[in-house]
Amino acid sequence: MSPVDLRARARSRSQFTAAVGEVAGRAAVVARLGAEESDRAITLDAGEALRAAVELALEKRLPIVGFVSATGPDVAGGITSVHGWGVAARALVSASGVVPILLCVTGPMLSGPALLLGVADLVVMAEETFAFVSGPAMVEQFTGVPTAADDLGGAAMHAARSGVAALVVADSAAAEAVGRLLRFLPSHVDEIPQRLPTDDPPDRAVPELAEVIPESAVGGYDVRAVLASVADDAAVTELRAGWAPNLVTALAAINGHPVGMVANQPQHLAGTLDIAASQKGARFVSFCDAFNLPIVTFVDTPGFQPGKDLEWRGMIRHGAQLAFAYAAASVPRICVTLRKSYGGAYIVMDSRYMGNDMAYAWPTAEIAVMGAKGATEILHRKAEAAERAALEEDYAARLLNPYRAAEGGSVDAIIDPADTRREVADALALLASKREEIPANRHSNTPL
Repeated sequence: MSPVDLRARARSRSQFTAAVGEVAGRAAVVARLGAEESDRAITLDAGEALRAAVELALEKRLPIVGFVSATGPDVAGGITSVHGWGVAARALVSASGVVPILLCVTGPMLSGPALLLGVADLVVMAEETFAFVSGPAMVEQFTGVPTAADDLGGAAMHAARSGVAALVVADSAAAEAVGRLLRFLPSHVDEIPQRLPTDDPPDRAVPELAEVIPESAVGGYDVRAVLASVADDAAVTELRAGWAPNLVTALAAINGHPVGMVANQPQHLAGTLDIAASQKGARFVSFCDAFNLPIVTFVDTPGFQPGKDLEWRGMIRHGAQLAFAYAAASVPRICVTLRKSYGGAYIVMDSRYMGNDMAYAWPTAEIAVMGAKGATEILHRKAEAAERAALEEDYAARLLNPYRAAEGGSVDAIIDPADTRREVADALALLASKREEIPANRHSNTPL
């Protein structure tokens, strides 16, 4: 670390230290909470110290990197200990969208302070750690079901079920993982992310992508192969890989320029959008927009996943989150339709009518209200089976292709899959000077 600008220690049983330092060569305000097992209770002093660290980060315009562990408010300290994590939460919220906030969980993160993880932009969890608001004893008291700490809030659970953990790594790799994420990010909102070194030519052909789409219309494939082919040196850092795997969100670089990548994953739920995928995509798109990362979206989805349970749980609200995030994003946005793009999912996956800057499609793209079978059942429900088959074939030939969409202005160009990297790199260069006037409203009312 460089010379200390701030070093604060709580006066009771909680410990907090912070200093301007470096993480993997990047300057940041590096904070440590609960480094010692005996000093993990949050006090008011610790909350005030974290607030001072956030103020330092805002003054210096530097990312906040926190290595955190907390067993909850200091019980011996009374209600003022609860105030401690409230002060910490408000401080982090004041920095949200101004400087990147990365928290790395190095030990237990319990009770109210665990909610600080939800405020962070990205959370890295060490493999043996856990985090929860209500612990196993309280869960058993209320439900009668005994639960182990790992099952309730272990790192593996947060990677697969809650979406809290962007990355789960070995304890020894935690700092390296945080540094890897910082490489893609600017120091603050008014800065463009630094270009990353690469010898990978931007016009490199990717002929392997011509073989990605299966012959069967319902065949699956791993969309991450597309992302790797387009990215510099095939280097893609996937975030929240285990949560809502039907949508891939990742950081990468193209011609050295950091970008955010969003892609439907046909290997899981056929690439449909459900509640978790909508939340995951919306959070990531908003994150990219906050820190000037262009967004490249790869589309292959037959629509929103149907189901009574999903509708009851708020598919309308959560699906709107993804639409809201794309519509509000002012960074350069490039959309590439690989295969299916139907109905409402077509719109929310950064379609032209969501305001994207460049829309490409492969020749295999099917941009339509719905698939041929569903459309024929609606339009010709009284037709005989033989006639219906012919009608499906006719519908597919006329409407399930990108050329009709291009005629209507929904697609800018139909490109050879082998040219995808070059076309995206050219579009990013063209859009590098893009600027949008931000409306002067107090804030948007996001459909949370």
